[in-house]
Order: sequence, then C-alpha cells, then structure tokens
Amino acid sequence: MIRYLTAGESHGEALIGIVEGVPAGVPLTAQYVNGHLARRWLGFGRGGRAKFETDLVHIYSGVRFSETMGSPIALRLDNAAYTRDRSSWPEVMAVEGTGEGVEPVLLPRPGHADLTGAQKYGFDDIRPVIDRSSARETAMRVACCSVARRLLAELGIFVGSHVVRIGEVGYETGSHGEPGWRPLVDEILGDAEQINDLADRSEVRMLSSELSAACVEHIKAVKKEGDSLGGVYEVVVTGVPPGLGSYVQWDRRLDGQLAQAIMSIQAQKAVEIGDGVAAASERGSRVHDPIRAEQSGRSGSTGSGSGSKGSSGRVFSRTQNRAGGIEGGMSNGMPIIVRGYMKPIPTLIKPLGTAHLLTGEEQPTRYERSDVTSVPAGSTVAEAVVAHVLANAVLEKFGGDSLAELRARVEAVRQ
Repeated sequence: MIRYLTAGESHGEALIGIVEGVPAGVPLTAQYVNGHLARRWLGFGRGGRAKFETDLVHIYSGVRFSETMGSPIALRLDNAAYTRDRSSWPEVMAVEGTGEGVEPVLLPRPGHADLTGAQKYGFDDIRPVIDRSSARETAMRVACCSVARRLLAELGIFVGSHVVRIGEVGYETGSHGEPGWRPLVDEILGDAEQINDLADRSEVRMLSSELSAACVEHIKAVKKEGDSLGGVYEVVVTGVPPGLGSYVQWDRRLDGQLAQAIMSIQAQKAVEIGDGVAAASERGSRVHDPIRAEQSGRSGSTGSGSGSKGSSGRVFSRTQNRAGGIEGGMSNGMPIIVRGYMKPIPTLIKPLGTAHLLTGEEQPTRYERSDVTSVPAGSTVAEAVVAHVLANAVLEKFGGDSLAELRARVEAVRQ
C-alpha cells in the first residue's frame, strides 16, 4: 500500500514528503510532479503569494534513471516565502533559539484552526498553528500524490476535475436533479485528462466559457466588498476496473475512503459521490442505474467505463451513472464521480470579530494576505488525494511489487 507523510510549515524553510509502497518501474520525474504543482496555482481570485511562489520539487531518493525502485521516495519543496519573500521569516520560524523578540500572534481568526489549535497544544502564540494548518501543506500533498497518479496513468486510469460553482454562479440542475454540466462532460469524455485540458484553459477551471466569464465578474465584485467565496468542484476518474474497494468491512468501502480523502483537504465541508445530494429527494426509479449486458468489455453509454465482468464471463454496464461509479462500496466499472464542497476562505480583507488569546479583549481580526477564492486550486488538490485512494485500492485488489506485474493483473480483468 502507498503511504505518504508531509512535514513542514507554511513559512518554514521547506516542505518535506515521504512516499512509500510504490511498486518498482513506475516512470517518474520531477518535471512530471512540477507540472501538477503548477496547476495548483491556477484560478482567478488568488492572492499575492501566487505571484512569487514557484513550486519546484526535488526528488532525493527512491527513483533511479527516471523510474521508481520500490523503495521510499523523499521529496523536498522549498518555500519562497522563507527564502526570498521577507527576511524576517527565518527568525520567526527558526528551528533553534528562544524566540525572544519575535512578536506573537494573539488574535485567532474565525474559521481557522487558530483558537482550537492553540488550546489543544497549549500555545501562547498562534503562529505554530497557522503555519502547519495552512493550505500551503497541500503543495506537498499534491507532490506526493502525483506519484500515485503516475502509477494510475500507467494502468490506463486517469483523474480529472472541473469547477461547477463559485459562490452564486454555477450550473443549473436538470428537471430531475441531474447535474447541468453533465452534457459538457459526456461530450468530451474519452479519458478524464481531457477534462483537465479544457478546464485548465479557463480562469476558474469551468467547462462553460459563459459561466467562466460570469464567475470572474462575481469574484471581482466580492473582492471589492472585502469578502470571500466558496464553491463546488467535481473529480472524474476514468478507466477504473470494477471491484475496487469492498462491502465486507466499513473501512474498506471505496466511497468512504474517497469521502475521508476529500474532507482531509483544508476548507472542505462536504462531499458527495455521484448524484448523492440530488438523489436524496428523488424516486428510486430515477436514481438507480439500470444494468445491461454488453457484447464487449467497454461501455460507451455514459462516458469512459471498463464494464463489469460477472462470474459467467459476461460483461455488464449501466445505462446511466448517477451512482458515480460506486455501488455497495465498490467500483462498478463506470467513471467515478466525486464532488467536494469548499467553504469561503476565512481570512478576509474585511475584518471579523475575535478575542485576544491572553486577555479575552474583543477586537477585529488583523489583516493578512487573502485569496478571494481558491476553489479552482482546491479541485486540483482533490484530484491528487483521489488518485492516492484509487492507487491503494488497485494495489489492494491486484497486488504486485513491480509495475509490469501489476499491469498484467489489471489487464487480465479487462480482457
């Protein structure tokens, strides 16, 4: 199984990552990882840090001649804020010393981990909480999970995403609760990376040019008000073989694992699989996906699917995909669809009310750099954590210490 750990603070010297459990023989370069790190900075409405922070990963171990060796992979990502932005950060986030002369942060920001984190760990300065709980940590998560993503791509499994709503601007739903963006996705869906190709051309990663323009204007208006916006994104995974996950124990259910991964991303407040939210108010006759037997192992009715081979050798598919590719905690061979709901960024230009950590005096929060929205960036982080979950599900079902061994086992179920 692939496990990763991240370390480092937002304004510390660097972020560090360790990835273990990756089979040998997976093609991997820093250039590939950096390509996905660059996508994490996409999106209109980002703050000033995006103008100078350039994420370039360095791979220290676990890769030889551009292929994984099966041993732990060590990654480092330097923080430009520490090395180039302001000369004070090396003192503020110094590893050694007493901290004498460093001004503490004592005004917890509503919506952040500030107050609860300081109470939990007994800090009289909120800075340690701010720097570790920061969404800057997701840069190393994207780097680590890009390794899993590369493995999936070698197996013909692709991960993409797009934004479906920012604040008040988004797609309308159909007459029976179907997502209004579904025709756009179905039209371009060969593999999920085609969704990325189109979404990445938009300033807000939306597939509709009209809605993209409307979102940009919405963000501009909210910025003038000193406020922020949340939104919704959709992750789509194609080429998924049936049978990933299991119904036999709660912690092996694939939809539960995906939900936990999405909710682990900073600022995410809800998640749904397929048309989960709309289905709650629909009749079962409209929601559940009818099954049919196929003549071949490919289903083209609702996007790029792998079909589902039964014990008789027949291949089955669904005539629609409102379940989002998962039934009974297992992949059914249809594209997996996961949506994440992101709250508005809690660091605002317009101050909110708070209380001094030591004195309890009520006063407004202090201003810090803030994005108006980071939903487009959140969608790319979600791609990464979804890739990690699916890579582990593949390894659990098929096993293999090398890519060649794993690929042969995956291809066997697709024949």
